[in-house]
Amino acid sequence: MKHAVTLKEVWNAARTTRSAKRFVKEFARDEDGAFIIFSLFMFVLMLLTAGMALDLMRYETHRARLQGTLDRAVLAAADLDQTLSPAAVVTDYFAKAGLSSFLTSTTVDQGLNYRIISAQGNMTMPTTFMRLSGQTELAIRGDATAEERVSNVEISLVVDISGSMGRNNKLSTLRTASHTFIDTVIRPETEDLISLNIIPYTAQVNAGPDIFDQLTVDQKHNFSHCIDFEPADFNTAALDVPPVSTRTYKQMQHFQYGWSSSYVNNPGCPMQSYERIVPFSQDATSLKSTVTSLRARANTAIHLGMKWGVSMLDPTFRPIVTAMIANNKVDPEFAGRPVAYNDPETLKTIVLMTDGQNVDTYRISDEFYSTPSQIAHWDRYQLFFFTNNYIDRDIDQNYYYKKFTATQADTMLQSICDAAKAEGILVWTIGFEVSNHAAGEMLDCASSPSHFFRVEGVELSEAFASIARQINQLRLVL
Repeated sequence: MKHAVTLKEVWNAARTTRSAKRFVKEFARDEDGAFIIFSLFMFVLMLLTAGMALDLMRYETHRARLQGTLDRAVLAAADLDQTLSPAAVVTDYFAKAGLSSFLTSTTVDQGLNYRIISAQGNMTMPTTFMRLSGQTELAIRGDATAEERVSNVEISLVVDISGSMGRNNKLSTLRTASHTFIDTVIRPETEDLISLNIIPYTAQVNAGPDIFDQLTVDQKHNFSHCIDFEPADFNTAALDVPPVSTRTYKQMQHFQYGWSSSYVNNPGCPMQSYERIVPFSQDATSLKSTVTSLRARANTAIHLGMKWGVSMLDPTFRPIVTAMIANNKVDPEFAGRPVAYNDPETLKTIVLMTDGQNVDTYRISDEFYSTPSQIAHWDRYQLFFFTNNYIDRDIDQNYYYKKFTATQADTMLQSICDAAKAEGILVWTIGFEVSNHAAGEMLDCASSPSHFFRVEGVELSEAFASIARQINQLRLVL
């Protein structure tokens, strides 16, 4: 029997339906708790991002380690002084770093005067967090190439042989250091590429007859071959050489400052042939023999040594080299040197060494040094001995004058150093057991603080060896 629906039941059902609809509408409008869901989403996203950053940090650590090992390995292998197999050197570097399995290839390209080493490495790093996005591993690749190439190099080695070099075994140390330098820069693989000038200096520089005769000089005597430069000469790297120039240089006087009654035996301008400038040579045996023959004497004129060292790298010196080649005094392979400053294949560099500092310099007054008899007189009498013993004290100072003070000489030194650097010449300086003043002058002369060496004793050899190695420029290409 069917139940009859009462009016009350209908009313109650309708009210229940309205309540349900109202609840649904109110729930849809209710925003309580919505930010929690967003926050949870952002938190998960941040964790994933941080995790990916950690993976990238691990990647960069591995990449830097691989690349650093590649760079060091190819640099060592490309060194022309390296006697081991270049490929073996690279392999050994990776083995020492624990990365042997990641070295994929090594390429060696070498010739008489160059060596180029290339190496590649690959490794795979499993990811931790990035795998959640489907990236399960990251590939790491490294490449490096290093080259050492001995291009054309013009070098002036300017060395101090003043009297103080005769003390404390200094000259012997200089000989050893210079021999090391010569043997490092002049090797079979540098044949016809590297030319070396040696400029010994004391109170003056003996240019020697082969250079002296190519200049226009007001020659007063045949005792020696020194040029007496003026302050303006130190403002430029150039030398005035015919036929371009009509400049006439003064010849350095032949005399000795001393007080001894003996004949002149230690003149400001040297007479000995072994003290002459050696120009544009690649004969290591002959160069070392020249250094071995040097003797310590007289006083110090650093600015004069530097002037010659710079001018011999200046293109204005080329006619002198040409003439010396014609006279079989210079190797014909060096025809055309010194090359132009803008030659991209040539490095010009100077190594200037001293153990002292500039001093005041004197000259005999022109009125007492003009005739042949007067000039011969000063070969028999040392200057101060003669004036103290034979000339009235009221007039003895008329016989000589101070040409340059030590301060003026320092100024001229810095001028010629600046002129060299302005032309792109690389200047190395060495202060060998020097005073703070001398060290400051040499530091200012150098191309940079890193091109200056202040050394004691056997450190001189280390300085020369370091400079020689750096002249054989090693550069990282990639």
